[in-house]
Amino acid sequence: MGPLAGLRIVEFRGIGPAPMAAMLFADLGASVLRLDRIRPSGLGIEIPTQFDLTARSRPAVALDLKHPEGIALVRSLIAKADALIEGFRPGAMERLGLGPETVLAQNPRLVYGRMTGWGQTGPLAQAAGHDLNYLALSGALAAIGRAGEKPVPPLNLVADYGGGALYLAFGIACAIIEARRSGQGQVVDAAMIDGVASLMTTFYGLYAMGFHRLERGSNLLDSGSAIYDTYECADGRYVAIAPIERKFRAVLFKRLGLAEFIPDGITLRDKLETVFKTKTRDEWCALLEGTDACFAPVLTMAEAPAHPQAVARGTFVEVDGVVQPAPAPRFERTPAARPIPPRPVGKGGRAALLDWGIAEERINALIAAAVLGADRD
Repeated sequence: MGPLAGLRIVEFRGIGPAPMAAMLFADLGASVLRLDRIRPSGLGIEIPTQFDLTARSRPAVALDLKHPEGIALVRSLIAKADALIEGFRPGAMERLGLGPETVLAQNPRLVYGRMTGWGQTGPLAQAAGHDLNYLALSGALAAIGRAGEKPVPPLNLVADYGGGALYLAFGIACAIIEARRSGQGQVVDAAMIDGVASLMTTFYGLYAMGFHRLERGSNLLDSGSAIYDTYECADGRYVAIAPIERKFRAVLFKRLGLAEFIPDGITLRDKLETVFKTKTRDEWCALLEGTDACFAPVLTMAEAPAHPQAVARGTFVEVDGVVQPAPAPRFERTPAARPIPPRPVGKGGRAALLDWGIAEERINALIAAAVLGADRD
């Protein structure tokens, strides 16, 4: 099921954005096979399998990538793949003998997706880093935070997943479409710093025209405006309002009992803070939710899945007792299947390798030689 059914992708296990990109493909029906090292070298925070949600919907096999037979198996898989995903430092795949030049000679239609923070080139290409570092260098981090306060890390959503995973997946999808037209694959060099910079396109335009100031918390969309912010309620919980347009602001003000138009500024912020503290968050929901006031309650992760809008949309699903976001976006004719829970490395590996055309005798021999992790089927 899903619009990507029939697509085959080899994924080299990594952390952060590369697994997320692989999950997006797997969620939408692609046959993704993850390759883990048979002797893991440490991949950040170790998460129990059932909670490693970006590993869902695909099998994984463990391989000794230092053994010639392990590399030979990878080559056999790559020969049948439409795309490859790797998230190592520049040069790591080349040292394994699996660099783009080598594998594209074997499979000219292959799309070779490379995910890094700094990119394959440039003075920082070999430096370690994480989401916050790439966010910082792009100009985005300096713009996030309240006036007079230090920059605020916005989880690792912006660089890892927005500028990283999504741009990698989009780039691979674009290259696959082009390869089916031209018969030629290519390298997709997805760098988080590039992706975050791209996400900032609108704000660079606003800054160039003098509409967006460099000072944090002094602009329309960064908490500098009273009508685009969060407010505490009587019960200590919060609501978010965003009536940027005057007609929507009029709806909010009327329901709050305020004058139809109050200039944005300190006076308006004081009034809004005072008014919102007169009712609980749920009372404000009863009054404002579903109107054109551009209003929403600020929900926690414990609350969000139960909201009527999320329930109606099926935005979250429960898989093996773990509540998690459902595949997105939606497809009318080729809907995605329900996610398959993350599986331990090797669980389903034999079936996956057989499906990829690897002979059972070869699988057995590789397991016996400790080149391939023991099968858990």
